[in-house]
Amino acid sequence: MDLKDQLKNLFPDHVPEEPEVSKPKNDIWLQDEPIICKYEKRKGKPITILEGYNGAVSDFKKLAKELKTTLSVGGTFKDDKIIIQGDYRDRIMSVLKEKGFSVKRVGG
Repeated sequence: MDLKDQLKNLFPDHVPEEPEVSKPKNDIWLQDEPIICKYEKRKGKPITILEGYNGAVSDFKKLAKELKTTLSVGGTFKDDKIIIQGDYRDRIMSVLKEKGFSVKRVGG
């Protein structure tokens, strides 16, 4: 006798609810043009810059936060660009491709 049968014996009038089907958690608007991922050095330190997103600013900020937490690095959102500390082009491109974005690597 499994747990469901035991619960039916204890509560015969109870009707179990159907579990909700979870939809994928990609509420960020996807675009047709690729996001440009480039590498620069500022004051001798490497940074990765993402630009070219033409959706809502709030979606791009949300994407910046997800990238920073996924990579466990610092960064900022400034002037419609995401600036990540360090050279993480390959990892950022793989994360964005998993989300459904098209990404173009520029430089190096």
